[in-house]
Amino acid sequence: MNFEGLHEAVRTEVERRVNAGLLTASSLARQTGFQQAHIFNFLNRRRALSLAGLDRVLAAQNLTVEELLPLEIQGGAAADAPREFSESVPLVSPSTAMEEAVVRPAAMIESVTVPAALLAGSRPREAGRYRHWQRFVAIRADAEQAAAMEPMILPESLVVLDRQYRSAAPYRAHQRTLYAVRTKSGLLLRFVEFDAGWLLFRPRSMNFPVQMVSLRPAETPADFIVGRAVLVLHEF
Repeated sequence: MNFEGLHEAVRTEVERRVNAGLLTASSLARQTGFQQAHIFNFLNRRRALSLAGLDRVLAAQNLTVEELLPLEIQGGAAADAPREFSESVPLVSPSTAMEEAVVRPAAMIESVTVPAALLAGSRPREAGRYRHWQRFVAIRADAEQAAAMEPMILPESLVVLDRQYRSAAPYRAHQRTLYAVRTKSGLLLRFVEFDAGWLLFRPRSMNFPVQMVSLRPAETPADFIVGRAVLVLHEF
């Protein structure tokens, strides 16, 4: 995929999310730090983004180049077929996301509809004893969780988690990965680093502290990582 192909693939995916009601130009502008007019021009093919700009869009939407590749390589009759279908993910409480291997019907608050291709393209890692857990769940970020990660996460955002990605290794090389993590105070949304037996939970905002956890000999990062954030949906 060359730069022009990548640029169009990103623009097409962002446009699809906007048309599906999963995203707005104003929310993407807040996530990326671009002016809203810049985003509108990008969506309407009036202005191109730089490679760094594309990286900011990909990071804000938790997208990978690998997830966009199928959109480019499809051809012939397949290009005329629907690119993806929707799939329902249970919206649950943070405690359910942390503790329940299979979501009980009584624990499901509602269903969240997300593009199935995003879930199918998500790569598990170091699931271990969690490989039999119901893989995808969604939680609603409260005000404190959102404040620590704004503008990536806004109050009342829905965060879809892959509970079979339990590794502290970044999902994409050279880019921080957003996780749900287990702490003494409950579930938090943070960037995670693993260094010399310590787990570091980093907020995006400097107004919140970095939390550190020392792993015991029998513990691994998977004991504290609840899952990788696959998608963040903002509601208006």
